[in-house]
Amino acid sequence: MSSRNDRLISIRKLIRNERISSQEELLKGLRREGFVMTQATLSRDLKYLRVARVPDDEKGYVYDLTDGMEPGMGTPWTSFLVEGFIAIEFAQGLGIIRTLPGYASSIASAIDTMSIPEIAGTVAGDDTILLVPRDGVRRESILKALSRYIPNLKI
Repeated sequence: MSSRNDRLISIRKLIRNERISSQEELLKGLRREGFVMTQATLSRDLKYLRVARVPDDEKGYVYDLTDGMEPGMGTPWTSFLVEGFIAIEFAQGLGIIRTLPGYASSIASAIDTMSIPEIAGTVAGDDTILLVPRDGVRRESILKALSRYIPNLKI
């Protein structure tokens, strides 16, 4: 996995698991993870990940991984992801997503468009999607990332 992808995964993990209120705080967390970068690089990464600052009662504002595609926000893919998804299982490090007939292509396209750092890409048939994780990414990370968009996903 490239250093950039590792870094993007770490940024997402830190933002999900900690309430981070500044780029300086995020840079410190990334240094703990072994990444040394400039503030400009971090800014580009945050923009790429579509990270937003949201109000927080204790810290004023904190970073959040909104991606602009949360379930219920009325994105064009929400209905496909919620209605068409049946199940996901893993074999040989790959994910196999089962969908209703005719939904696989749209769901795979939505997953690819979201640019989830843990996922390298998808290949779709009519009712099945082959999900290819990035090297070194564990299935739990993929399930957690997908559960943000597929509320009926069992982790």
